[in-house]
Amino acid sequence: MTTKSALENICVKGQFGDCEEKNEKDLLKIYEIKNLIVVQIVQYKNSSILYENIDIDNLKLSNKPLDVVNNKDTRILWVGPKNWLLVSVKKDLIGKISEIFKETDFAVTDLSHSRAVFEINGKNVKEVLKKGCPFNFDTLKKNNSFNSIYHGIAFTGDMLDDNPEKIRLFALRSFGESFYHSITDASLEYGYIAD
Repeated sequence: MTTKSALENICVKGQFGDCEEKNEKDLLKIYEIKNLIVVQIVQYKNSSILYENIDIDNLKLSNKPLDVVNNKDTRILWVGPKNWLLVSVKKDLIGKISEIFKETDFAVTDLSHSRAVFEINGKNVKEVLKKGCPFNFDTLKKNNSFNSIYHGIAFTGDMLDDNPEKIRLFALRSFGESFYHSITDASLEYGYIAD
């Protein structure tokens, strides 16, 4: 089965917005991320397993709000108490996840094909997000994640870096196009490159 990108029909490459007489490094960059596995892991309330002892791709689950544990291939985002989003480029992790997280203690759901995922980076990323999201971005730093809304569309954000600002955004696939349009529209003021 061939997978289709969630944003394949709307992502147009090029420069948009206020780009005139600006250095390319000062423009925002917006691009879709493809071929990631996205898995939600939730520990049942009646489970007595210590999640802190579980190791997946040499990473331990953290129950600290906003925390992201990561290595070069995999990121595990805290999205709620005993609730995580595992994001990785390693496709073989799907099988390992099923072995590690027993169904008697955890609900494991593959969300890979139900999410639109794109990144936005540059010096005005937080300003773009502030235009439609009530989250306090002044407290957001590298390796933090958050859940919020942007113009009524629920999404998850993963702060990959803070110099320059780089955030990966996850939204339901069915809202992906609207979310992408809202973000790119808010980016016109600063100028952006879509790739």
